[in-house]
Amino acid sequence: MYQLVRSFLFGMDPEVAHERTIELLKRVDNTPGGKTLLRSIYGFRDERLETTLWGIRFPNPVGLAAGFDKNAEVFHALAALGFGFVEVGTITPLAQPGNEKPRLFRLPQHLAIINRMGFNNHGAYAASQNLIDYRYAEIPIGINIGKNKTTPNDEAAGDYVKCMNTLYPYGHYVVINISSPNTPNLRDLQETESLRELLKAVKGKAKELELRGVEAKPILLKVAPDMADEQMRDVVQAAVEEGVSGIIATNTTLSREAVEGDPLAAEAGGLSGKPLVERSTAWVREIYQEVGDKVPIIGVGGIFSGEDAYRKIRAGASLVQVYTGLVYQGPGIARQINKQLLRLLERDGFTHIKQAVGVDAR
Repeated sequence: MYQLVRSFLFGMDPEVAHERTIELLKRVDNTPGGKTLLRSIYGFRDERLETTLWGIRFPNPVGLAAGFDKNAEVFHALAALGFGFVEVGTITPLAQPGNEKPRLFRLPQHLAIINRMGFNNHGAYAASQNLIDYRYAEIPIGINIGKNKTTPNDEAAGDYVKCMNTLYPYGHYVVINISSPNTPNLRDLQETESLRELLKAVKGKAKELELRGVEAKPILLKVAPDMADEQMRDVVQAAVEEGVSGIIATNTTLSREAVEGDPLAAEAGGLSGKPLVERSTAWVREIYQEVGDKVPIIGVGGIFSGEDAYRKIRAGASLVQVYTGLVYQGPGIARQINKQLLRLLERDGFTHIKQAVGVDAR
């Protein structure tokens, strides 16, 4: 059925198709029995896939990455699609329109997407109003935060602190996004000293809010795939030393090596999808070898199947996220991956998903 729906959606401009999808999910959310129907079709539960991290129970390891539900508008409906968790955002302190259109491109031949959205969102306050009932989502909700485009890097920490001040009371975990290629100079914040300053400011705000009675949340860092080995090690080491609770590896890539010859390859922006699967899995492995079990890793990049997810888990990811796979595979992707993961666990003699984490990286 989704192949028919996909043909219809792929006949539209990609951003229009995304907006239509969000509107449809809103209708489902507001229709009595709508989420129950979705859950009956796409839901999937099995104790062998349940994972507890940071004191949070994830019903399965397959989440939806940030970028789909930018304004935290449809996470309830998304929870009914069988995901183990959903990450909303990226959210900035002030609303901003993002980069000029067109800014989203499909590369179907490569099962890939190029985007240069530029953190288009309604701002932290609007998102906070949508997140008031986040505890009723039945799965963990993450909040991905970033800086406004017009904020210079030497003031960037202030933007993240503003987001924390507004959004920290909501959601189950927070992600510091300094790895998008679509906000000018954002990735410069991965430089070690800038990163340490930023993380100290964010952690300080979290502590202040906790002293006022806000529940403590794990704070994760999302990293880019386009760093040299030494820089990645420095970033990860700095993050661990500053008390980050987890690493998300990785964001989109600026590399076009895997899509050379495609007429859209020259479009500026971050490349996601199948071409990123090897690179992101390699980074998961290297980061796991650097931090071991001390800091959990969420693996993201090019996941379309249970085998893709399983390779990241065996490389060291405790959880995984999809995005481009949802666009090409449809709303059944989480159920499909989870069923395949169970078969792979049985094949390898594992009785729980935790047993597979990092076995190829040790």
